[in-house]
Amino acid sequence: MWPFKRGPKEPFLDPTYGDPHRKALIKALQKRNWKWARELFGMAADPDEFAFLMEAAGQVDGLEDWIGQWIAAEPESTLPTLVAGCHAVSLAGRARGAQRAQYTSSDQFRNFHQGLHHAESLLRQVIERDPDNVTAWTWLVTSGRGLQIGKAEAQERFDQVLRLHPTHLVAHEQRLQYLCAKWSGSHEAMFEFARSTAAAAGPNSLLHELVAVAHLERWSYKRSEEDNAYITSEEVGAELLAAAENSIFHPDYVHAGPGWAPRVATFALVLELADQFDAAWHAFALLDGQVTEWPWQYIGDPVEKFTASRDWVNTNRS
Repeated sequence: MWPFKRGPKEPFLDPTYGDPHRKALIKALQKRNWKWARELFGMAADPDEFAFLMEAAGQVDGLEDWIGQWIAAEPESTLPTLVAGCHAVSLAGRARGAQRAQYTSSDQFRNFHQGLHHAESLLRQVIERDPDNVTAWTWLVTSGRGLQIGKAEAQERFDQVLRLHPTHLVAHEQRLQYLCAKWSGSHEAMFEFARSTAAAAGPNSLLHELVAVAHLERWSYKRSEEDNAYITSEEVGAELLAAAENSIFHPDYVHAGPGWAPRVATFALVLELADQFDAAWHAFALLDGQVTEWPWQYIGDPVEKFTASRDWVNTNRS
């Protein structure tokens, strides 16, 4: 079922996901060529593609050392301040690390919160000048989660995104994270959000990935024998298959759009955890060796865990 057309590629980690637009932006920012970067951001077709590019900008090392030059050179533009703010959110996340709170030091938390407060100051500057900047509001959803702001303020930030772009994928993913039990919510709130969003999205939407993320978060919360029994249950398997059929396996799904790889990878991992090996193999076939940081970093080294998961799926598929 769903075989590879050829032998699977050797797994490789590529932050560009093979996207030439994203690759060009990373190169422009690494070379501190903000004029080229501005042009590349301007080519984004919609807010989701713009967010896809901004996620790449957030991973460029050393950008914080020179972004002030771009801000000073183009004071009439909100773009460099937006890039600085979004990058600061990413930098704060790296300062904290990916471990759970009990394994995170006080120094890491202090740097994390300081970084997020700096990011919020920059993003608020953008909002003051451009209240309809959907990317600034989206990254404020993210920073608000890290700062564990109150529920009303968190909802207001997300509502501003919905007002501007109701199907914004990154904003929905970040909202789901806020609603996780490990942050400011509960399993019940997380699943209600994921399921209601997917139901409203209809077929052929990556928003169905939220259901897979919710099950991954539920499984990883404690990682006990009970959680393993939960993720392999018939009910969970059926819901995951339905979510995949309505998104990455839908006949009208356009493979390789902006940000496709980590969302397909989420399905690959969660379907494997759920013992849905044939469907997981289909997802791995779509990835064709492409490794992303998310979601594999949840369980260890991305390339190592991708490879082990794919091999296990191959061994157990029909």
